[in-house]
Amino acid sequence: MADIFEVIKNRRSVREYKQEQIDDEDIEKILHAAILAPTARGEAPWHFTVIQNKELLDDINESVNNILRNSGDELLEAIAKSGKHIMHNAPTVVIVSAKSSATNMQADVSAAIENMLLAAEGLDIGSCWLGLIAAYFSIEENLKNLHIPEGYTPLYGVSLGYKVNENEPNPRDDVLINWLK
Repeated sequence: MADIFEVIKNRRSVREYKQEQIDDEDIEKILHAAILAPTARGEAPWHFTVIQNKELLDDINESVNNILRNSGDELLEAIAKSGKHIMHNAPTVVIVSAKSSATNMQADVSAAIENMLLAAEGLDIGSCWLGLIAAYFSIEENLKNLHIPEGYTPLYGVSLGYKVNENEPNPRDDVLINWLK
């Protein structure tokens, strides 16, 4: 088993994947790590939709790029015009949803996603937290394509796949810490 501090140190957002599909067993391990995340009031409000259908992933990409292209936001329009795949052509994308009634769905889902990212790194699988995919969720018709259960709200995606390259760490500023003793 990998040392947790090494896993944290080595984890990077991966934006280039091999097309080889990752094993279902590894996806299950990653999802099991997600459900072990802390959650407000023990609600465990999450739901995971695993997408490995390339046609659906490409449709999601096209839809998001169309939304971004017409967003009126310079940065988002530039992202759409770049032609880059918003899910980085990953062979697997997991949509993370939460019960719409959850006390603290953003925090709960974020904790689950961080566990996913760390578990993936521990298995030498690349991952990237996907925020732009939320544009896809803004259209009611799209939610039907994802089979999100009634009463759940999709929030983010996580791309998963084998890494083409090892990414170098981004420089980090020194952490500012106040010690009150």
